[in-house]
Amino acid sequence: MSDEVRTTCPYCGVGCGVLVQFDDSGAIVKGNPEHRSNLGRLCSKGAALGETLTLDGRLLKPKLHGADCDWDTALDQVAGRFKAVIEEHGPDAVAFYVSGQLLTEDYYVANKIMKGFIGSAKIDTNSRLCMSSAVAAHKRAFGADTVPCSYEDLERTNLIVITGSNTAWCHPVIYQRIKQAKLDNPGLDIVVIDPRKTSTCEIADLHLPLKSGTDSVLFNGLLVYLNDHGEINKLFVDSCTENLEQTLAAAYESAGRIEDVAQQCGLSVEQVNRFYTLFARKEKVVTLFSQGINQSSSGTDKGNSIINCHLLSGRIGRPGMGPFSITGQPNAMGGREVGGLANQLSAHMDLENPQHRKLVQKHWGSPVMADKQGYKAVEMFEAIHAGKIKAIWIMATNPAVSMPDNRRVREALAKCEFVVVSDCMEKTDTTAYGHVLLPATTWGERDGMVTSSERRISRQRAFREAPGEAKHDWWIISEVGKRMGFKDAFSYASPREIFVEYAALTGKENNGSRDLDISALADLDDQAYEQFRHLQWPVTFKKPGGTTRMFEDGRFFTPSGKARFVPITPRAPANAVDPTYPLVLNTGRVRDQWHTMTRTGRSAKLSAHKPEAFVQIHPQDASRYGVGDGELVKVSSRWGDITVRGKVTEDVVAGTIFIPMHWNNQFSSQGGVGAIVNPDTDPVSGQPEFKHTPVHIQSAKPAWYGFLLSRRRFDMTSQNYWSLSKGRQLWRYEIAGDEIPGDWAAHARSLLCAHDEDVAWMEYFDAGARRYRAARMVGDQVESCIFIGPDHQLPNRDWLMGLFDKPALSDQEKAFLLSGRPGDKGSDAGPSVCACFGVGRNTIIQAIKEQKLLSVDAIGKALKAGTNCGSCIPELKALLETGQS
Repeated sequence: MSDEVRTTCPYCGVGCGVLVQFDDSGAIVKGNPEHRSNLGRLCSKGAALGETLTLDGRLLKPKLHGADCDWDTALDQVAGRFKAVIEEHGPDAVAFYVSGQLLTEDYYVANKIMKGFIGSAKIDTNSRLCMSSAVAAHKRAFGADTVPCSYEDLERTNLIVITGSNTAWCHPVIYQRIKQAKLDNPGLDIVVIDPRKTSTCEIADLHLPLKSGTDSVLFNGLLVYLNDHGEINKLFVDSCTENLEQTLAAAYESAGRIEDVAQQCGLSVEQVNRFYTLFARKEKVVTLFSQGINQSSSGTDKGNSIINCHLLSGRIGRPGMGPFSITGQPNAMGGREVGGLANQLSAHMDLENPQHRKLVQKHWGSPVMADKQGYKAVEMFEAIHAGKIKAIWIMATNPAVSMPDNRRVREALAKCEFVVVSDCMEKTDTTAYGHVLLPATTWGERDGMVTSSERRISRQRAFREAPGEAKHDWWIISEVGKRMGFKDAFSYASPREIFVEYAALTGKENNGSRDLDISALADLDDQAYEQFRHLQWPVTFKKPGGTTRMFEDGRFFTPSGKARFVPITPRAPANAVDPTYPLVLNTGRVRDQWHTMTRTGRSAKLSAHKPEAFVQIHPQDASRYGVGDGELVKVSSRWGDITVRGKVTEDVVAGTIFIPMHWNNQFSSQGGVGAIVNPDTDPVSGQPEFKHTPVHIQSAKPAWYGFLLSRRRFDMTSQNYWSLSKGRQLWRYEIAGDEIPGDWAAHARSLLCAHDEDVAWMEYFDAGARRYRAARMVGDQVESCIFIGPDHQLPNRDWLMGLFDKPALSDQEKAFLLSGRPGDKGSDAGPSVCACFGVGRNTIIQAIKEQKLLSVDAIGKALKAGTNCGSCIPELKALLETGQS
């Protein structure tokens, strides 16, 4: 086993420190108790990182038009085609689409070559989809993209307002810190503002299930309430802010009375009044906001409506208070720092500021400098579709899945003259369109910096060799730069050389005029870079230990040095009213998956909790549209349709539905929600309207339902509906069809390859009930099985999946195999509830009954369930009621 390596988790923006030991048998992954972001905690995804290190499906050699080639051929092709396009059509005809999965050094080099050497700002990032509205709100209010808070403020406050964030599932370690803070401080109140009742509500003192899109109304009303009740920090407002009068006028016009606010937001007067009273009476308040605020056609305004309330009450720049945007990706913040967005320059400088352009150009020694904003993400793919962009390089992201209206994105990529994709995986929905595929290193193989949501810079370190011919992204970009004629500017030998160049830039002509300054790190030598732990920026010679909290001196980065109030006139979501599509689609994440599943989809542990794409529907809407729980549901919008599994629940309010974002063509035939998402964007930030798409639902009404378990993967393109997930020793397929085969046995055997030698075939067919079941045995081991029925009422999969762990089945297990259930009920652990420790529903209920467990803590002591990330605790509470009844 290797020495223990200190690195960071590659998932969300919390930036958790990780300790890894690695050898040929795999990796042992633990939380780093010395890292200030997580203090040793890990979520289910972080704890399962060792399961995702397999090389199955990895892109290990460069490919040109689908065929393997060497690196020189691939790099020459990329550089040559880019140069040819620029010569014929100009620099704006090429584009980069990059990712918050890149390390800071990768991001910096990509931004440098595009803006300073190609001379175009046609570079944008998938972070545009998750946090660009927060960036724009920060810049309007503070004059810079400054996140003022630290995680420790969550433990020093008396009120946490969580809005637009299912923190328990999307940022589980932050949720655990909040939960512990509540235990330590009985005076801490928590308000959750979300149209859905999510797992985060488990710790809420007040849940406000507001009407979709009305966040600005709610916070405008809070601003009015604070003003009316004298909750104004007059000294701070007079000395440190500007533009209050116009902002209050706009707030009174839209939200002058609590009764009006309640009516517009779909809340009761009592709920609104309680929230406003809590905010007014608690001096220390942190408002934690995320995608539910940002992903909107008015996301920037929503962010500023929150910031306005903190400015009026002076709840900013002091311990335990402030507006706190929490990011989605591990290095979304790092990308913002180095100018990864189309409207930025490196080091938080402004693209449209001539002095900033001159300063950056001089630092880079570049021949040209982009002087106008490029296309934001949605605009970029529209420009490809229109033929304005002739060549694109996509790095470490999967826009064919993650973009809204992704069928149009796919059309654009199919039409594009030259598509380059750098990725660690060979087959993604996006690599299918690549003319050149470049194998990139990924977590565990690369070195560099990342920045978390609290401005904390940490080191990500390699603990294994790069497989095959995979190369680091910074190296790939630099090699293309050299071949395009920019050798001197891209002759980097290590990521350290890139980082210190960037760090030096942050301090150029700064002297406190810009928020981002890490110039004290510009002299890191190889040893200091390697041993670097973690610091919050700014990191200057005056503050070499970093900066915990911003704006403590009341000085901001606007020309006047004062924070700006921003008048907000609430707007309805784009395309909000559409009688053809009467329901509102909300999208988001599930607990154990990440983005488009290219990493987490390979983990059996993480795939067990939610193995299939689904739609949450309120019982009222399910009844109205004739949709049953567990049935397949067709969801349609103006932009397309998908088919997913129906989940009828009161966790969503009537008139709304929820579908997770993760599924793609590698894991589902029809489950990719991006195909139906509204592509309208915020006019300021360019962030899409992921949280509000008008849709219609109806039962898909397949002729039959089924599932297939196998040690092998299959080509399912002949099936009308299929969904794939990873099991411990198998692949699980949920399937359905529109036509009943004339011969079920022939159909099943064609799927399972029953003609192979040394195979025993077991089958059962009830023609009257239209039920077919079969299993393929190799010796005493089950190799595959298939279950078909006229409806979705099929045997539980979990016991059957457990049989694949066994090298040989007992006679009893063989006898009960086609029944789909064990002869001994105690043998079935049931569906996964706790992903961290792999504890099933039936196991938990049995323990509750037999051991007379009365609390979640008691379950944890008996089974470990709920004792790591805690995201399953709401389900454990529900099972306590089931098991005790």
